Amino acid sequence: MHVQGRASRAEAGSKTEASNRGGPISTETRINDRIRVPEVRLVGPNGEQVGIVRIEDALRLAQEADLDLVEVAPQARPPVCKLMDYGKFKYESAQKARESRRNQQQTVIKEQKLRPKIDPHDYETKKGHVSRFLGQGHKVKVTIMFRGREQSRPELGFRLLQRLADDVAELGFIEANPKQDGRNMIMVLAPHKTNKTKPKATA
Repeated sequence: MHVQGRASRAEAGSKTEASNRGGPISTETRINDRIRVPEVRLVGPNGEQVGIVRIEDALRLAQEADLDLVEVAPQARPPVCKLMDYGKFKYESAQKARESRRNQQQTVIKEQKLRPKIDPHDYETKKGHVSRFLGQGHKVKVTIMFRGREQSRPELGFRLLQRLADDVAELGFIEANPKQDGRNMIMVLAPHKTNKTKPKATA
């Protein structure tokens, strides 16, 4: 029978895919002839509410529409079932999950360490690294390391961090303001969302 054929095709791997899907259908999804209740609350393929119908009528409607009867809310009384192409639904859900993973960028935090009395050449080098990281879409943790008497001059570190943030403002912004952490002062810069993730080509 058509309904049984659809059920057997959709059954393979349904538990694993449903658990990865995170959608409204549970890991114990029952479809077609596996739904063993006398009546269900039926939802049409476009989300329209059909109402409470006998399971025999729901299965007949599914077969006539060349669709599956899928239990989407088993805890309801009576259970809620929807008419849908279950195979197509699973395929599209898997595609969306893959697309979501592809678009989900893993947060990478780079780090640059500076001294409060850094010389101009070293500063330019460090600033170049920060600019490159931000241009590639990474966050940057900038650490000012104080030694000895420098710890009594935190304003030096604050001014240096503020200067760096101003110099790379076109590429990123201050996500975490400078704060003292023991002998260090830390600031976090984040790239603007409009930044391209690819580094600029150099001549």
